[in-house]
Amino acid sequence: MLRRILGIGLMALVASPAFGQSGAKPSGFEAADVHVAAPRMNPGAGVRPGAIRNGVYEIGNGTMLDLIRIAYRVEADKVLGGPSWLELDRYDVFARVPAGMTDFEAARPLLQTLLADRFKLVVSEEKKEMKTWVLSEASPGSAKLLRSQGGIAPSCQGQPEPPNVKGACRNQSMIGFINTLNGVARTYVDGPITNATNLTGSWDFDIVFTQDRNQLKELGGKGISLFDALETQLGLKLEQKTISTQTFTVASVNRTPTPNVAGIEKILPPPPAPEFEVVDVKPTAPDSTAPQRAQVLPTGQINATSVPLRAMLSLAWGVNGNDLIAGPKWIDEKKFDIVGKAFSGADASFVDDEFLRMALRKVIIDRFQMKFHFEERPLPAYALVTTGNVKMTKAEPNTRTRCYNGVPTGAKDPRQAIPSRGGLMTCENATMAYFLDRLRGAAGGYVQAPAVDMTGLEGGWTFTLNWSPIGLFPGGVNGIGGRAAGDGPAGAAPAAPEGAITLPEAVESQLGLKMEMGRRPTRVLVIDSISETPGAN
Repeated sequence: MLRRILGIGLMALVASPAFGQSGAKPSGFEAADVHVAAPRMNPGAGVRPGAIRNGVYEIGNGTMLDLIRIAYRVEADKVLGGPSWLELDRYDVFARVPAGMTDFEAARPLLQTLLADRFKLVVSEEKKEMKTWVLSEASPGSAKLLRSQGGIAPSCQGQPEPPNVKGACRNQSMIGFINTLNGVARTYVDGPITNATNLTGSWDFDIVFTQDRNQLKELGGKGISLFDALETQLGLKLEQKTISTQTFTVASVNRTPTPNVAGIEKILPPPPAPEFEVVDVKPTAPDSTAPQRAQVLPTGQINATSVPLRAMLSLAWGVNGNDLIAGPKWIDEKKFDIVGKAFSGADASFVDDEFLRMALRKVIIDRFQMKFHFEERPLPAYALVTTGNVKMTKAEPNTRTRCYNGVPTGAKDPRQAIPSRGGLMTCENATMAYFLDRLRGAAGGYVQAPAVDMTGLEGGWTFTLNWSPIGLFPGGVNGIGGRAAGDGPAGAAPAAPEGAITLPEAVESQLGLKMEMGRRPTRVLVIDSISETPGAN
C-alpha cells in the first residue's frame, strides 16, 4: 500500500539578525503561485519534498514547518517556537526559477525570500547546546554510500528480510534518511537525530537491521542492531551526545499568504492531471498461483497482481471499509493484474501517494467504463464520547498542533515494555476532531468510517495513545476484526499475545474517552454501472 513516514521544541526569541528582516535578500522567484493545499484522500499524507520541473519549482502539501526546514536545510526539531498552526495548515508552492536553474538545493535562498515576502516570516538563527542523537561518519571518509543519479522520487522503502528488515533508500538525502529513522527506529532512539555527516546531496544505499530492539536477545546471531548496521554497512555512527547545534526560532509568520498576482494561472499553468503513461490491465489468469500483491515503487510505477477490483477501488478513492463502496458482487470475486508507469511528463520527483491514487482512479473509470455517485447511507461508525474521567492534559493554546508516531522528547517509548502494542500516536494541542481525523489513517483497520466527535471537549489536548494492531485479535472487534472491547476470552479464537489491547480499550483506559459503535449517515461511493471486462490496453 501507499506509505510515507515522517518533530519540535520551544525557545525564547534571541537577538540575532532575523532572516527576511534585515540585510541583503537573495534573488527571488520570477513568479510564484502560493495557496492552501486541497484536502488529501489520506489526511496523514506528508509533504511532497519538491523538485524543479520545466523551470518550475514545486513543493506540495507542505506545512509551514516543512517549508522552513526545506528553505534552511535543517531538521524539523531545530525549528523552534512559532504559532500553534505551524505543523497544521498545508500549502502548495509553484514558482518560476531563473533561466538555467535546475538544482533544487540552489533554490533554497529563493524559497527563503518567498517565505519572507508572502508569509512575512521572520526567524532568528542561534547556536544552542542540545542533547540529541547524532548521525556522523564512523571515521573521516568512512561512508559507504553511492552518489545518486536521481531520476526517481526520494524514498526509503521497507522490505522484509526475516528476521530483519531491509531499508532500500534511493535518491535520499541524509536529512531525509534521518526523518525516516525518527519514524522507524523508535525502539533504538528516544528523541530527535542531528545530521553531522557533512554528506550533502542525495545517495543510494541499503541497510538491514532488526527493527525491534527488544528482539535482539532472542534472535542471537541472526539479529542486527541499528547501531551495528549503520557502522558496518554504511560506515556511519549513531550516538547520543550534547552538542552545539544551529537552531531557527520563528519570531513571527502570517497564516495567510499575500494574494497571488493577477493572471498567475497564465504565467504558471497548473501541472498536467495525474495519469499513467503506460498501463496494462487484465484479468488474472484462472490458473495463476501468484499471491495477492499491490506494490507502489518510487519510480512512479504501480504493480498489482491477483487483486480484487474492490481493493483497487479502495486504494484509488482512499476508503477502508467494504460498506463504503456499494457495487456488484463480482468486484470482490474477480481478480486483476495492473501494471502502470507514470506518464513521462511527470518526473518521478513529483509522484506521490495522491498522484498515484488519482492516476489509478482514472484507469478504473476509463478501462472499466465506471459510472458512480456519492450518497449518505446509515453505516456502522464510531462516536467518541467521554467517560467522565478525562485523562488527557489540557494544552497551552500557543503550543503547536500535531499528531505523530512516537513519544515526546525524553519520554520512554511504551512499545519497548510491551512489544505487542505496536500502535502509537502522540498528539499535542489537538482538538478531538483533529485527533479523529489523524486516528483514522493510523488505526490500521479499526476505524473504517469517519468517527464523530461527541465529547463536547473544547480546545486542544495533549496525550499519548498506545494500542495493539487489529490483526492480533482474530475474534473480531465490533464486527470489524479482533475481539470486542471488554469481552472476555474469545472461546475458540486464538488468544491475543500477552499485554495486547484493542484500540477502543486503549482509548478508554489511557484517555478516559470511549469509542461507541452505532449507525450514522456516512458518505458512500455507489457504483451505478461498471464493466466486468476492462477495455483494451
